[in-house]
Amino acid sequence: MSNSSESALSVGRSLLYLIVAGVAWGTAGAAASLIFRISDMGPLALSFWRCVGGLALLLGALALRPRRAVARTAGESRRRRTARILGTGIGLTVFQSAYFAAVQATGLAVGTVVTLGAGPVLIAVGARLTMGERLGRGGVAAVTGALAGLVVLVLGGGAAEVRPLGVVLAVVSAAGYAAITLLTRRLGRDGGRTDALSTTTWAFAIGAVGLLPAALAEGIVPATEEPVSVLLLLVYVAAVPTALAYALYFAGAAVVRAATVSVIMLLEPVSAAVIAVSLLGERLTTAIVLGTLLLLAAVTGLAFAEARAAAAVRRQEEVVAV
Repeated sequence: MSNSSESALSVGRSLLYLIVAGVAWGTAGAAASLIFRISDMGPLALSFWRCVGGLALLLGALALRPRRAVARTAGESRRRRTARILGTGIGLTVFQSAYFAAVQATGLAVGTVVTLGAGPVLIAVGARLTMGERLGRGGVAAVTGALAGLVVLVLGGGAAEVRPLGVVLAVVSAAGYAAITLLTRRLGRDGGRTDALSTTTWAFAIGAVGLLPAALAEGIVPATEEPVSVLLLLVYVAAVPTALAYALYFAGAAVVRAATVSVIMLLEPVSAAVIAVSLLGERLTTAIVLGTLLLLAAVTGLAFAEARAAAAVRRQEEVVAV
């Protein structure tokens, strides 16, 4: 009985974590667009500083957390932990670096929409091939609705110019994101507790080391007439859509089904659209409103489906226990 309650609580909390992470991620592309406008910083240098800033903040969080939180992962094997850390670090580096490059090449709207549109397809296929997960009718309808919302958002951005290189980079970013999601879910389903905060910290350490040579070649310190603005934007990117959002994401993705995670993360283009209208002066069109509503409906539908599935499992466990 107690285990069932903990499971239900963990699913609900995980859904909340994923929603917050998706909204926060939507602000990263907007911040990157502003940095690209006011400086000559490149996407790899920006990704490097994002990893460094996130790493510094997460190391502080690790130092401050209670010791009992660390003991929960003591049973994890060294091989499993190494695979989790390396896979997450490499996937995260590809995901965010290719995304920033896509935003620079083809713009915030197209780069975000293509990345998040390709993500659910890649994850659904990968989950079916590697874990045997089935979407079911409700899941298929939700994913279809989410992709329809993304299409509406793309068609609504009539002024956006789609560049092939940017689209390719966005698909590469989606592949990195899909790999992280599938790895996190697979290890979470195989049993054993994982430390989301430690995983995220190691992932950013791997990203920072791997990106350093490319950042140096690209220009690690940008030329700008607004250094304070660039610094504040970098601090924000490191704190909110990085340290906070990734820690919440890894914690939630280990519990919730991969297909559900992929669609909840479509909140990223929704928050990006809101920022574009409210802060960047872009016009609010009917297509943007309709696309946003379709995405939110898909996220809500999958969230309820996940909650119902967890309740059904809990009831079955209670019957078996009796």
